[in-house]
Amino acid sequence: MYMVLKHTHMTCAAISILFFSIRGYWMLTDSHILQQRWVRILPHIVDTLLLASAIALTILLSQYPFSQSWLTAKLFALIAYILLGTIALKRGKTKAMRILALMLALTTAGYIVWVALSHYPWPWLL
Repeated sequence: MYMVLKHTHMTCAAISILFFSIRGYWMLTDSHILQQRWVRILPHIVDTLLLASAIALTILLSQYPFSQSWLTAKLFALIAYILLGTIALKRGKTKAMRILALMLALTTAGYIVWVALSHYPWPWLL
């Protein structure tokens, strides 16, 4: 069960980050594709599976945020990633603000993956 959940989580994370990057490119190029219904719905499906697998792994392994520092770091980084992502794709008032938010969101996603692989909240210190 653990391996199924872990691989589901990792696959959904990769798909989520890849699709966010593609949507960021579409935002930069003012593509009409961003307004298509499937583009607005698919990320919610993938992210729901990602979150469900994360919660299931947390329960299965009895490793919880606020008791495991690396999971706490991932949780706070996830919140930052979501906020930056909404600014990048929807709420940014200028193109420059959206580009900055996109770059910061992708950097945050990279940090989340780095923490996940190292199980350490400051992986650059290892």
